[in-house]
Amino acid sequence: MRSLVVCVVFFSLHMMSFGQDIMIKDSINQLKEVVLIDSLKAKQATGITPSQVIDIKNFQNFSPVEMVSSLNQIPGVYVLSGALNTNRITIRGVGARTPYGTDKLRLYYNDIPITNGTGFSTIEAYDLENINSIEVIKGPKGTAFGANLGGAIVLNPKKALQQTTLSNNFTVGSYGLLKNSLGFTHSDDRLALELHYGHMTLEGYRENNRFERDGILLNTSYTINTKNKIAFLLNHVDYNAQIASSISQNAFEEDPTQAAFTWKAAKGYEANKYTLAGISLTHAFNPKLSNTTSLFYTYLDHYEPRPFNILDEFTNGYGFRTRFLGDFKIRDHLTQYSFGAELYKDEYNWSTYENLYETNTEEGSIKGNLLSDNKEFRTQFNAFGTLTFPLADFFSAQLGLNINKTFYDFRDLYKSGAENTSGNRRFGTLFSPSLNLRYSFYPKQEVYMNISRGLSNPSLEETLTPDGIINPDISQETGTNYEVGCDLFLVNNNLKINVALYRMSIKNLLVAQRIGEDEFIGKNAGSTKHQGIELMLDYNLQLTSQFKLTPFMSYSYSNHKFVDFIDGDNDYSGNPLTGVPKHRLNTGLQLQWRNGFYWNTTHQYVGSIPLTDANTLSSDSFNLWHTRLGYKKQLSEKLRIGIDFGINNFTDTHYAQSVLINAVGFGGSDPRYFYPGNDRNFYGSLLLKYSL
Repeated sequence: MRSLVVCVVFFSLHMMSFGQDIMIKDSINQLKEVVLIDSLKAKQATGITPSQVIDIKNFQNFSPVEMVSSLNQIPGVYVLSGALNTNRITIRGVGARTPYGTDKLRLYYNDIPITNGTGFSTIEAYDLENINSIEVIKGPKGTAFGANLGGAIVLNPKKALQQTTLSNNFTVGSYGLLKNSLGFTHSDDRLALELHYGHMTLEGYRENNRFERDGILLNTSYTINTKNKIAFLLNHVDYNAQIASSISQNAFEEDPTQAAFTWKAAKGYEANKYTLAGISLTHAFNPKLSNTTSLFYTYLDHYEPRPFNILDEFTNGYGFRTRFLGDFKIRDHLTQYSFGAELYKDEYNWSTYENLYETNTEEGSIKGNLLSDNKEFRTQFNAFGTLTFPLADFFSAQLGLNINKTFYDFRDLYKSGAENTSGNRRFGTLFSPSLNLRYSFYPKQEVYMNISRGLSNPSLEETLTPDGIINPDISQETGTNYEVGCDLFLVNNNLKINVALYRMSIKNLLVAQRIGEDEFIGKNAGSTKHQGIELMLDYNLQLTSQFKLTPFMSYSYSNHKFVDFIDGDNDYSGNPLTGVPKHRLNTGLQLQWRNGFYWNTTHQYVGSIPLTDANTLSSDSFNLWHTRLGYKKQLSEKLRIGIDFGINNFTDTHYAQSVLINAVGFGGSDPRYFYPGNDRNFYGSLLLKYSL
């Protein structure tokens, strides 16, 4: 029995790091036009820290609109998507209690932090067709990427290969989908340039659900000499999205296409203009030491008419990130190190106005009197370092440390005198250490262990009392993560297995308690325990010289519970964590013919999700099936064509794609828990790529 336990732990340790390297190798071998340079760099920068990468091979399972479906293939990662503009990313249950949006993780685009000053990230501002790969670090073990309890997600944009190309991908589909992506790339010995313009419109499955987006991406670098390289990145997105919002259980069962009554009457929507600009310099001091330093600026202009008021806000953010990478030898063994820091500062301005839509039912929302006017200055500083050193020929260790300092300065510009609620909050400095151990018992057969500390900062709403005053009692969430895993390449490296077992305890649990239709207060209400098992399999089977078969699977078992959770007079200790399915399974099959045809089919199972802290109501489990058939052909030396056709949810399953936990009904209405998922829908794409 003892040997069996050791074997299982050893096997599971080994499986986790394996899935990451698998996908990189596959993408290089199978898709000649894709070279995952960014993913390899990111992995090198994190040393032996476990992470997982998905790339174009994985993106090809779904339509060019489906970033959420691609992310949901990763075990431990679950994205609840109310609409294209309403996504909540959870990693191992962290972030599941956030009412709207994504927090408690760090999001990076081309190694530039794009998470705002209170920890919120908007992945929907980025076009999947502009991304080469996505790397996910689960838990706080990636000290160079913020040590947040949820972890970090690194988006790596496409980069030009050694050629000049002009391409256009045109997609049409159900619900009025129209998407066009136009791209120009150039690369030579010194200059690499990617320029993309994208436009998308979608009428939507539900009422008041129209989405329109325009975006431009410029990603360029210039090699000055053998020691210096400069790069510039510009990403601008302008989108307008109507909001159907969540609906009650009765409405969800009777007619899932309907919008929430008040949101439909107000014709609620959000309009966003988002810009990210960054410049970076990479300098090699010598063959053993290099540095990359980035300066960046972000701007968000957000306008959102809601039934209860109209929100008008804009945010200016700026900062820098610097990272040194180096190595030296100890007794002929290579020791690697990295250290650096990042500073993010932003100025958040927001005002609310009366919404007079009830006086003008034909036109929808109308701005009324000013209700509030606020400004908040937010600062986050992270310093980090790692040291990776050999303990033996096949045994290495990595020590990491992240130091975080967070500061909020809130200004009430509307009230004066004794009613003014201005204030500031400076959180204590938090030290988050990490230890990674990795043992290679055979080439491409590895096991690892991780122990790491992490944190989550309160959101803006959680830092304020119901009267809008800075809450002096709110504290940061902190937690300790324990993880073992393994990465295995078997059957002549054709079978890749990644397994991880983890347990994370979180203290000072941040709870957003809803006290009004748009009012939340935060408090530290206890602790949670996150534990589970994650499995990822990928097998390449070359049946003939012309035909290749690739089955794959990922599974997540999430046993997450409240350990100590008292909310007022209610004791929820021992209940399952709200907003997290216990079981998730993704399976799929990719068929590839050498003549250019491919056929990919995927299946996703999501278990029931507890909707209330009291565990009195849960969503139904569901199964989703998607399929995509395509053909790619090099028609001539310069012209390449691609044709795709896909069906999403081809079994026409009725399901909730996202849920709102602890929903409260107002004015005698039923609580609105559910965001319906789309019914059966279709899409088709035409790609033309010309080499100049």
